[in-house]
Amino acid sequence: MRYYPIFLDIKGKPCVVVGGGSVAERKVLSLLDSGAKVLVISPKLTPALKKLVAKQEISYCAKSYESGDLKGFFLAYSATNNSKVNKEVFQEAKKWGILLNVVDVPEVCNFIVPSVVERGDLLIAISTSGESPAMAKKIRQQLEKEFGREYAVFLDIMGKVRDKILTRSKESDKN
Repeated sequence: MRYYPIFLDIKGKPCVVVGGGSVAERKVLSLLDSGAKVLVISPKLTPALKKLVAKQEISYCAKSYESGDLKGFFLAYSATNNSKVNKEVFQEAKKWGILLNVVDVPEVCNFIVPSVVERGDLLIAISTSGESPAMAKKIRQQLEKEFGREYAVFLDIMGKVRDKILTRSKESDKN
């Protein structure tokens, strides 16, 4: 299956992660990095997720997933090792039209997460459409070497230059 590449603005959007283990933790951190409002539903949490709850950076519902838990969310992750729960989450997400990724089970996802090189605002996404995550990782590692941290600084400078040019252009249009 070929996926449609897209970058989503999830700043301030309600997102839910079903599961509280290390994989769920990685998903929560990436959602927070993008400014999402995150709720975790799980009977247990990793120590790092517990700290995020204590600092009120995420919301937490200390229970197992139940039907109805996804209603009102923009995006969801199911990061459990329970295939029955993952299928139930999939059915609910489908019912409500919610974007869903069931970690490592692409057949019950309506989106997958690419391997990403991140250098400040520069994001380079790599996908093999789920065919070979190992190859995507290898390509990401090669690109990380090619695109160093200096690209973040350069892009920041270019953004400021662009803003100045656009401001001057708008000012000249007024005259």
